[in-house]
Amino acid sequence: MNSKTKKLCIAGVLCAVAIVGSMFSFPVFGSKCAPVQHMVNILCAVTLGPWYGVCVAFVASLFRNLLGLGTIMAFPGSMFGALLCGIIYWKTKNIVCTLVGEVFGTAILGGLCAYPVAILLMGVSTADVAFYAYIIPFLISTVGGAILSAVIIGVLNKSKALDRYIKA
Repeated sequence: MNSKTKKLCIAGVLCAVAIVGSMFSFPVFGSKCAPVQHMVNILCAVTLGPWYGVCVAFVASLFRNLLGLGTIMAFPGSMFGALLCGIIYWKTKNIVCTLVGEVFGTAILGGLCAYPVAILLMGVSTADVAFYAYIIPFLISTVGGAILSAVIIGVLNKSKALDRYIKA
């Protein structure tokens, strides 16, 4: 099987994990926190690269919305983190920096971009939502996902399985 087929298969499995994992979410303010999505973002960054990560985040967010498992906030809440952590891992190959990139990309960049999305697409008035109202829920969700992915990546590194997937 060629490399692109392997990457596509891994991306499909990770997308399915993100969708099924979104059933294990919890509400914080106006957002559903789904830490499994952020775990998937980091695993995509490490195994597939930034562009696959963004595509998986988009497709998982789309299906989560279509299935009623997420909100429109799933898009900025996952895609910014996926892109940033993917680029960081691609450039540095440093897991800790990748985890921080996911947290920063999701919580700060995604949280700031969720504010205009809430106003324009959801019809939320500016009086009903503070400017930082999405940063805190996104931060809680992404820190949980970063911890999950750190444990999984640690186990995969220890068993040497991660080396095989990175070369996919």
